[in-house]
Amino acid sequence: MSEMHQRFGHVALLYGGWAAERAISLNSGAAVLKAMEKKGVNVQAIDAGHDVASVLASGSFDRVFIMMHGRGGEDGQVQGLLEVMDLPYTGSDVMASAICMNKLMTKRIWLGAQMPTPAYRIISENTVLDQLATELGLPMIIKPANEGSSIGMNKVESVDQLRAAYQEAAQYDCEVFAEQWITGKEYTVSVLGDMALPAIRLSTPKSFYNYEAKYESTDTEYLCPWGLPEEQEEAMKQLALEAFKVCGASGWGRVDLMLDEQGKPYLIEINTVPGMTDHSLVPMAARQAGIEFDDLVIRILETSLVSGEEE
Repeated sequence: MSEMHQRFGHVALLYGGWAAERAISLNSGAAVLKAMEKKGVNVQAIDAGHDVASVLASGSFDRVFIMMHGRGGEDGQVQGLLEVMDLPYTGSDVMASAICMNKLMTKRIWLGAQMPTPAYRIISENTVLDQLATELGLPMIIKPANEGSSIGMNKVESVDQLRAAYQEAAQYDCEVFAEQWITGKEYTVSVLGDMALPAIRLSTPKSFYNYEAKYESTDTEYLCPWGLPEEQEEAMKQLALEAFKVCGASGWGRVDLMLDEQGKPYLIEINTVPGMTDHSLVPMAARQAGIEFDDLVIRILETSLVSGEEE
């Protein structure tokens, strides 16, 4: 039996799922599977459906690597199932997963902890749009509370655009909110254990780092290192770590934030199961920190180790 077999046992890799981010999850899962196989991990990939409980029960698994993005895999649902089944798993627990998947709940916790995040308003069919524009200013961004990968998000530059943006976001069957537009630069800080990895600056000619800029565009730039003084980068990394921990997140993940034109930071959201292809942001930051993709996968798998197991 190999060292990896002894250490981790039989690992189930859950990917795919039924969320709007299914296609991205399939790509991430394929990359993670390849890395674990190269490292000698005894892994079985499972394209998770609503029968995932019976599939796991029949497999004699020792732990689970969660690579399901979005609803079902990133929002506490599968984490709760695994708790009931007494199966250790990677990443954040039920509570933190549910909180971080909901952008509104995340913002409320940050505001309660007096951490910087853009102003917002919950909106509905009955919202008075002129009043909303007066309160938040234009432009603003409209978001569904429970989707990742910028799905359903739109920048709105006039009152006339607000109704259509709301209706698009509302298709995703969750609360919708308007958020203050921050003019500045977009960044992301990846978290691995108790460590913040080097920050990445995201530069796109699109109006913001939307789904197209993330997955389809060839002109999105990722700058790491991104040239600011070490002191400023360290402050950003510490803010991201604090933002991650105050929401109860653990194991690994990614904190997205912005710096406005005066250099003030604004926390935007947390991803508790970020993308994991060779071109994704967490692997990019890890490489800058000297951690290659295959080793990063093992480091994430280690987050499934529980008290009493090998550390």
